[in-house]
Amino acid sequence: VQLQAFGGGLVQPGGSLKLSCAVSGSIFSIYAMGWYRQAPGKQRELVGHITSSDTTTYRDSVKGRFTISRDNAKNTVYLQMNTLKPEDTAVYYCNVIYRALAHDARTLDAWGQGTLVTVSS
Repeated sequence: VQLQAFGGGLVQPGGSLKLSCAVSGSIFSIYAMGWYRQAPGKQRELVGHITSSDTTTYRDSVKGRFTISRDNAKNTVYLQMNTLKPEDTAVYYCNVIYRALAHDARTLDAWGQGTLVTVSS
């Protein structure tokens, strides 16, 4: 399973960016897709995730500013980021929790390569 994340870049405070992450490979079903981020010198943290039933959760610092959505037909998850702040600067990673095969009930997870978001004037 491979994840390709796109959409990072440099944006001014108050601006917006939309990240995309496409999942490809042997997948029977996806349980949840999520976004994490890691700022310089800090641990990776969960930004939010979306379940197969479209239930979303977010960390408090991004609630009301970030929105996670998914396109099931394309196995793609999106992160719309509005009203960006300098403290949102980080490498953003997408993650998928999935089941690979119909006859194998194991829950697996995979990560994308990360895309850098820099919020600066």
